[in-house]
Amino acid sequence: MGSKEEHHDIVIVGGGICGLATALALHRKGINSLVLEKSDTLRAAGAAIGVYINGWRALDQLGLGTELRRKAIPLTEIRDMWLHKNKLQVTSCRKEELRCLKRSDLIETLAKNLPTQSIHFGCQIVAVESDPITSLHVLYTNDGATIKAKVLIGCDGSNSIVAKSLGLQAPKVFPISVVRGFTSYSDGHSFDSHFIRLRGDGVLLGRLPVDEKLVYWFVGRLSPSQDSDVRKVPELIKEFTLETLREFPPEVIEMVKHCDSSSLSLTHIWYRAPWHLIFANFWQGTMTVAGDAMHVMGPFLGQGGSSGLEDAIVLARCLSQEMPMGPEGAIRDRELRRRIGRAMSKYVNERRLRVMRLSAQSYLTGSVIAASSWVKKLVYLAILVVFLRGGPLSHTNYDCGSL
Repeated sequence: MGSKEEHHDIVIVGGGICGLATALALHRKGINSLVLEKSDTLRAAGAAIGVYINGWRALDQLGLGTELRRKAIPLTEIRDMWLHKNKLQVTSCRKEELRCLKRSDLIETLAKNLPTQSIHFGCQIVAVESDPITSLHVLYTNDGATIKAKVLIGCDGSNSIVAKSLGLQAPKVFPISVVRGFTSYSDGHSFDSHFIRLRGDGVLLGRLPVDEKLVYWFVGRLSPSQDSDVRKVPELIKEFTLETLREFPPEVIEMVKHCDSSSLSLTHIWYRAPWHLIFANFWQGTMTVAGDAMHVMGPFLGQGGSSGLEDAIVLARCLSQEMPMGPEGAIRDRELRRRIGRAMSKYVNERRLRVMRLSAQSYLTGSVIAASSWVKKLVYLAILVVFLRGGPLSHTNYDCGSL
């Protein structure tokens, strides 16, 4: 970019699921925006994402539901099994419309529906300031360029620079690591359309078919400190995972042995503490956050991606109700700032309770797993039971409404 200066109305920092969905939701309402993505290409780290009915409602609003449903089979039930106990718990998820989508399918579909030139790749923001005279947001890139924006939306993940400039507390890390990967079966796999969760001693294996030939799996465990030596090397991740699963059934070990090494990732689980969300300052003037930048949570409910899609719909709806459209829409900057502030306040008010509830339920679930003593486990479990009164999948009933 060099040392030039650019001006834009709406800038979205981060081209992941939430950033692209927000840009597309605004585009569907006739509002242009620019997405700044630090990677040189679309990124789809994390292999796959579970999407329940609340996420599909948001994708339907974006006009992508039909196309994306074709890329993943509906899963009919969740089967919880315990390795050392003869115990099986079955939860039907037919109504909840659970499917496992490849992240790359979701990201590419979002991106291709945006107008060309909507995404600036290789654009890493290193600092954000506010111009006291013009009230514009001033973004500085790592290669010396300056970008000025009337509206700034941070969809830049758990380590969000926009969240930092809003003064949000840094997310915390659970002592749990997760390995994720794909295994492809050229002649088709023999697994039913079930989401399997198999629990061993301090280890959880999850397996979800994406389609007739591809299976997504993850392995969560209380994380030992040597994880960091392994994280960047796929073959070491595989070795580490096979060692972790040595007591698991042969079909599980075969699945990991024959996985696509390039799909492997090993990450720690970040979360924003639910009590920080109660009073957190999620907007200021014409700046706000969405997705993980707002409410990063553990993957225990399978709602991280879908809640970001919900954010996108609600934010675009609130902004479009306040932003003037067409030639008669020219208004003074001060009036525009007032309206956008009102829209952001409305967006945050609408989302706060929803993301607090998801974050609290996810935090409690993670805490039950990570707790060092039985007493703590039982305390977390007792509180969690209150959240589950409506059933284990009641959090999927949410409807983000129409664009």
